[in-house]
Amino acid sequence: MDRRDFLRSTGKIALASLGLTIAASMKGGPVDAAPKFTAYPFTLGVASGDPWPDSVVLWTRLAPDPLNGGGMSGKDVPVKWEVARDDKFRKVVREGAGFARAQLGHSVHVEVDGLEPNRVYYYRFKAGKEVSPTGRTKTLPAYGSQVSKMTFAIASCQNYPQGYYTAYRHMAAEELDLVFHLGDYIYEGPGPAPTTPSPRYHNGPEIFTLEDYRNRYALYKSDSDLQAAHAKFPWVVSMDDHEIENNHAGLIPEKNQPIEPFLARKAAAFQAYYENMPLRSSSLPSGFTMQLYRQFQYGDLANVQVLDTRQFRDDQASGDGRKPPTPESDSADRSIMGEEQEQWLLSGLNQSQAHWNIIPQQVFFCERDFLIGTGDEFSMDAWDGYPANRDRILSFAKQKGLSNLVVLTGDVHSNWASEIKADFNNPDSEILGAEFVGTSITSGGDGYDITDAQQNILAENPHIKFYNNQRGYVVCTATPESFQADYRIVPYVTRPGAPIVTRASFLMEKGKPGLQKIYDGAVTV
Repeated sequence: MDRRDFLRSTGKIALASLGLTIAASMKGGPVDAAPKFTAYPFTLGVASGDPWPDSVVLWTRLAPDPLNGGGMSGKDVPVKWEVARDDKFRKVVREGAGFARAQLGHSVHVEVDGLEPNRVYYYRFKAGKEVSPTGRTKTLPAYGSQVSKMTFAIASCQNYPQGYYTAYRHMAAEELDLVFHLGDYIYEGPGPAPTTPSPRYHNGPEIFTLEDYRNRYALYKSDSDLQAAHAKFPWVVSMDDHEIENNHAGLIPEKNQPIEPFLARKAAAFQAYYENMPLRSSSLPSGFTMQLYRQFQYGDLANVQVLDTRQFRDDQASGDGRKPPTPESDSADRSIMGEEQEQWLLSGLNQSQAHWNIIPQQVFFCERDFLIGTGDEFSMDAWDGYPANRDRILSFAKQKGLSNLVVLTGDVHSNWASEIKADFNNPDSEILGAEFVGTSITSGGDGYDITDAQQNILAENPHIKFYNNQRGYVVCTATPESFQADYRIVPYVTRPGAPIVTRASFLMEKGKPGLQKIYDGAVTV
């Protein structure tokens, strides 16, 4: 039995003994029917997510003392909600009541149904005598309906101490249908010491317990710019590594350590993630498992399959890091997504008749060789560390004659644009689509545009067409004829108030495989 199998088998035993499941929390407990709050309870704002044509999830969390466990009693609290067609709530179309469950951090997840497709709605909550801020959301178009345009943003990696969330304030001013968050919503580490100069600071040391994770989410979600972006659009969220622990792989922690504490930490992290995200009950975690890969249909325009490349992956090959390929990394048995999720992805691609097959996910998908000249050096944490898994997907796409793949990626704190090749070692190989890697919101600090070292990497990887190392997000616009990605950047994050500009724009036209750079800085190409 290898280390991975040993950890998985012992992990299941450990989890059973710990009894770390929160499914029972949905049944509720004692109720405080007439709550009196010590302070305004909606300090963490409101959010919506996982939209369908007739339904959307509405979220909030009661936290009058957000950085100290929330400041609520141990009882469930009734919460009323309203959905209207106007922000003055003159035309309320749906309303009801739910509970802020004490066992779920007094979070509220309302799955509103009976809504009309492709329509903007407004929502709010009421607990006791307190009323939440108003949120805005939007349903998806009807299944199979003809859609002329879809506009969305991708974001990731928002390390709180490393900068201000100015990019989110600009995002909230965009005209978007929805937002995809690709992971690293929080960072688990201690951050800089209070004596070290830093734009901002974490609220405590490295986090391990459920209360630790709750307080860390409260710190991040207390940011007004992040709240503004959540309140303006529905979000579809996915998790990478820092929501739990850096570079973990499934049930395997980053470093050799006892399995029981890691599994307890992972269960706590999953629960806190659910408590703080606009997720459906189908994503309610049970211990260290959580359903995060899921599918959305945007009319006939886009088939969207959100991946989870962290929870089911094999351990990183060769001890992780940047390494040359080895028989271990090249093994046909290795997977970054697990067999069940891989078959789900391929089945979705096989059945799709949409103009675009969009795959939001976490880590660099295209081949990226860091070694200049003879030989190869790849990131073992990215798809390059699992090439057989990637080859199976690309072989399937080639067999199906697909040239409309759009992979959306976060993780690396920089902007990249690449053509997806059926064979990255063959310059004449078919182009199956494009990967758009979005930079971080703050992680990495102010950053820079590009250096000679990165220019050399682009030359070493001719399928990669663009690099930029500044902070921001990517706005994507899909039509039946084209897919465009606009890289939106801020010049600095270490102080607030930065402006936003478009650094570059790339276009992929239907029936014309390959990327066209249509804008670079202030010069139209």
